[in-house]
Amino acid sequence: MKTYVLGGGCFWCLDALYRKVRGVTDVVSGYTGGAVDNPDYDSVSAGITGHAEVVAVTFDEDMIPPEVILDMFFSQHDPTTLNQQGYDVGTQYRSSMFYRDEDQRKEFEAALERARENWKDPIVTEIVPLPRFYPAEDFHQDFYAKHPGQGYCQVIINPKLAKARKYYSEWLQD
Repeated sequence: MKTYVLGGGCFWCLDALYRKVRGVTDVVSGYTGGAVDNPDYDSVSAGITGHAEVVAVTFDEDMIPPEVILDMFFSQHDPTTLNQQGYDVGTQYRSSMFYRDEDQRKEFEAALERARENWKDPIVTEIVPLPRFYPAEDFHQDFYAKHPGQGYCQVIINPKLAKARKYYSEWLQD
């Protein structure tokens, strides 16, 4: 099993996607990259801790190639906007990849290079060492499945899932 820690704006979007991917065994929404121990949603979303909203995605490489997990990441958010994803603005929504070791750093850099051909503007995704990861509150885990009728899910997440089905249907499960 391999785990990537990825930030692509609000963690609800990536959480919803990766929970539908064959070979993914666990998805945990959380926070990393900040200066405060044990951050909570209110302080992170206020932008006062320096943390990014991220997901820790654990998957079986025998079922899905790491490149697919990473290419999905770059297709599900705009990696060219600094500290912003749509209406979500602040460093907590930065495009980020947190590596555990040199092998992951190289994998992330290769994925970023592959993604460049899909974006006309420069990619601003940060690739940095993984500091401590803090799981988000239970309310945020599997948010989309628990609240599919919520406005954010309808307006923001559903179009992203439709895009994923268009380009990655062979890797998705119902």
